[in-house]
Amino acid sequence: MIEFVGLSVLLLIPFVYFFLSVFAVQRAAFAVTQAARAAGRAYATADSEAQAVTRARVAAETAFADQGLDGAPELRFAPEGADCGAGNPGDGAASLAPGSRFAVCVRSAVALPGTARLFTGLADITVNGKFVVVVDAYRRDRTQMPVT
Repeated sequence: MIEFVGLSVLLLIPFVYFFLSVFAVQRAAFAVTQAARAAGRAYATADSEAQAVTRARVAAETAFADQGLDGAPELRFAPEGADCGAGNPGDGAASLAPGSRFAVCVRSAVALPGTARLFTGLADITVNGKFVVVVDAYRRDRTQMPVT
C-alpha cells in the first residue's frame, strides 16, 4: 500500500504540473488570438488613424484581461504577408484607406507555473497571434479626417 501511494504521488505531481503548464500556454494562445482579432476590428472601425491605434491597444488589453493575463501585449501592425512569429514582422503598415489590408500581430511571453519568481525570463514561452484586417472598400476615406 505504501509503495502504491508513494509511486502515485511521484507520478502524479509531474503529471499535474504538465497539465498546468499546457493550460497556461493555451490560455495565452487564446488571449493573443482574441487580442489580434479585437485590435484589428477596433482599428478598422475607428474614425481616424490616431484614434484607431488607441482603440486597438485598449481592445488588446481587454482581451488579455478576459483570459486573466496581466500586462499589456506587444501589438504591431505589419504588412499582410508578414510572419508574426519573426523577431520583427514590420510595423506601421496599418491604414484606414478604403480597401487596404494589413496584419495585426500580438505577441506575449508566458511564464510556466511556479517559475516566475525563480527563473524570470528563462522559462518563458512566446505565443503569437495574427489577424488580417481588410478595410471596407466602400467606406469613406478616413486617412485625412480631423480628430474629434
